[in-house]
Amino acid sequence: MGKKVLKYSLAFVLALSIILSVYLLYHYSGSTDGYRGDFQHSFTQGSTNGSWGSGNTNQGVWQRSNPLQGNGQSGKSQWQVPRSRGDFGGFRGTSSKYGVYIMAYAAVVFLLFILSYYALKNKKFKLDLQSDKFIIVALFLIGFFMRLYIAATIEGYSGDIGLFRSWAQSASQDILNFYKNTPSCDYPPLYIYVLYFIGKIASIGNLSHYYNVLLKLPSILADIASSYIIYKIGNKHFTKSISAFVSALYIFNPAVFINSSAWGQVDSFFTMLVIIAVYFLSEKKLWLSSVFFTAAVLMKPQGIIFAPVLFFEIVNERSLKNLLKAFVASLVTAVIVLVPFAIGQDPLWIFKLYEKTISEYPYASVNGFNFYGLLGANYVNSGTKFVVFSYSTWGFIFIVLTTAFSWFIYIKGKNSKLSFLSALIQIAGVFTFSTGMHERYLFPAAALAILAFLYVKDMRMFGLYVLFSITSFLNMYYVLFGSLRNSFGFIPMIVSLANVALAVYLVKVAYDIAALNKIYMSEMYLESHEIHTSI
Repeated sequence: MGKKVLKYSLAFVLALSIILSVYLLYHYSGSTDGYRGDFQHSFTQGSTNGSWGSGNTNQGVWQRSNPLQGNGQSGKSQWQVPRSRGDFGGFRGTSSKYGVYIMAYAAVVFLLFILSYYALKNKKFKLDLQSDKFIIVALFLIGFFMRLYIAATIEGYSGDIGLFRSWAQSASQDILNFYKNTPSCDYPPLYIYVLYFIGKIASIGNLSHYYNVLLKLPSILADIASSYIIYKIGNKHFTKSISAFVSALYIFNPAVFINSSAWGQVDSFFTMLVIIAVYFLSEKKLWLSSVFFTAAVLMKPQGIIFAPVLFFEIVNERSLKNLLKAFVASLVTAVIVLVPFAIGQDPLWIFKLYEKTISEYPYASVNGFNFYGLLGANYVNSGTKFVVFSYSTWGFIFIVLTTAFSWFIYIKGKNSKLSFLSALIQIAGVFTFSTGMHERYLFPAAALAILAFLYVKDMRMFGLYVLFSITSFLNMYYVLFGSLRNSFGFIPMIVSLANVALAVYLVKVAYDIAALNKIYMSEMYLESHEIHTSI
């Protein structure tokens, strides 16, 4: 009876989400503060105050003389994009009224997450989804159409959306000379291919009318793909009921869709590449893992954070053959991605691009709720001395310590199944204690935590998934909806403290699992034999 009620409820919600999405897209005005007719907006970081720290700020003006025509091109248009994609003085197209709805949704969902933790831990989970494809497919479709509705309703972060749109247009017109024609681009080449296709699609008929939605679509699809990966991995270690439930927790996670559907950022796409890379590593398919790790680095410089995990496994195997396979796979991937953009460029152009991107924000923290935010060093120059060393030196020291500990965990565990745990340590440690961290850089932690839970089956990892989701959401929410415009106040400080505490707690949990073999499993799993394998 309960299963029928669930199926009918999901069918109703799915139908409703489809109707609302189609209706909204049909009546979509396509006009946002960033793209409505002729406009001229100035984006400035403005001066900093005591709460934000000090240091030079960038200014930029984004102007367009004529609106784009139907094909998304305009020979007379002139774009001047900001030299920095940092804080634009609080200007965002997103209306604050939607922030209230999202916060209300997040409060309810995170409460359900907490209740789910206790249900799983205390043998209260009785949802039966065995062999019911409709329920599983419905969950994915509801997640997709829900995101589509949000994407069409909320404009997103105007600075990022504007830059992605201008890059898509530039790439679609002449991708081979993209970096020559688009000096504002600080992204490595991989995602430019995605923007190229978006630009081409938007030039068909009247589809430029949906440019905002099209720009968000790759990340929306990446959300669903990541949820599916979580479901498939869950099936290897738990029953379909548990794996579908855990996947649903990711599909409807506010920290996930606020980034892709509301903000319009691409961290979901990046995270998808990372978890695929780590999955292949856990399955000891080194050459495939190398392909996706390289792809992640070629999409965002933050991909380098996860590269040590691949190194750990290569060293662990002590196989020259596997080392060569991984090297060749990475090299071939890099050549395929880079060569089209390298024609006519300086031989070292890609290294200069990375150097430019990494040095663009020389601050202890860039709205990241972390150790430096807790110290009041948000937008304080990273060269500023703190205790004995500069913030940047402390950040480098913490990167080394984080990587060393992550390697220690990998070695002690003697199991590639700890790949997700090591990757989680990397991102949590670097975000919390390294400099130059943006509010979105902790985003992959949620997916890595839930996948680490599926592999090591420790309920504390599930708890970390819930807590990292909450802190990630709050960090992105406060930046997206402008609450950091004037000060790094009480709640950001509390969340910063929470992130520091979570990083420290993760160290303890990882040590327990890998070094002491202490795994806190729910007795429900043990008694019902829902665990298929053990670490």
